[in-house]
Amino acid sequence: MDPQSEQPGTPVQEQAAKTPPKRKAGVPVWRTGKPDAFLAAAVDAARTAVESITPAATIGAHLAAKSEGDRLVTHLFESRLPGYMGWQWYAVLTRNSRSKVVTVNELGLLPSQESILAPEWVPWAERVRPEDEQQQEPEQGQPEEPAAVEQEPGDEGIVDAGGQLEEEAKTS
Repeated sequence: MDPQSEQPGTPVQEQAAKTPPKRKAGVPVWRTGKPDAFLAAAVDAARTAVESITPAATIGAHLAAKSEGDRLVTHLFESRLPGYMGWQWYAVLTRNSRSKVVTVNELGLLPSQESILAPEWVPWAERVRPEDEQQQEPEQGQPEEPAAVEQEPGDEGIVDAGGQLEEEAKTS
């Protein structure tokens, strides 16, 4: 082997970088192609559909129309919903062959790359830290002190271990 052919920037590698990758066998052209022109232009229909599940004030600008297949397009809208910054509303539209009637397949809210997501769920047993257990032990280990019962002057009762006032002495 020629060590120069393995070096970056050689004519062989530059030529390979310029040639488009081969189309994968079994993947139809329409899956990788441009979206259906009629469905891509149906932005108003997609926005109206999303407005059926959320107030219009929570839907921002139209971001994109992506082809998902033959006569199947997903429209993405910016989310203005509080707590969901960076998320995107979506509406999946389709139509029959040679038809001009748009059908809404699916609606929802999706996170994007800029979304703030909740951390992954951790079971309670794994969330407890050793210092959490140490803080609870002294509280449980301390014996409760009986509450002192105040005696009024003239009362000559005896306080038992439970903190209850007993009569003075039983007559015998």
